[in-house]
Amino acid sequence: QLQLVESGGGLVQPGGSLRLSCAASGSTSRIGTMGWYRQAPGKQREMVALITSGGSTNYVDSVKGRFTISRDAAKYTIYLQMNSLKPEDTAVYYCYVQFPISWGQGTQVTVSS
Repeated sequence: QLQLVESGGGLVQPGGSLRLSCAASGSTSRIGTMGWYRQAPGKQREMVALITSGGSTNYVDSVKGRFTISRDAAKYTIYLQMNSLKPEDTAVYYCYVQFPISWGQGTQVTVSS
């Protein structure tokens, strides 16, 4: 079983930055792709960014050039650096592991003046 613990959410003004972290513990030996999803009120959960065990990344178009996902493989930890934040980035952000499929508890990101 895998446990995911997220941190780093909060309230930020438009144009500001936040950094999310997600640390995995437990059955970590088979972890492959990890990433971040988000869900805004009244909307479906969407993929934000993914990173494979080899370091390949994939982003939703709306965050390309503003968000960067990275990974510390030794610590089974991923990060999401979010710059130039916009009000439409407001959502609960969830850490995700593809296999064994696992979700974090979510961390709120609010972008507002």
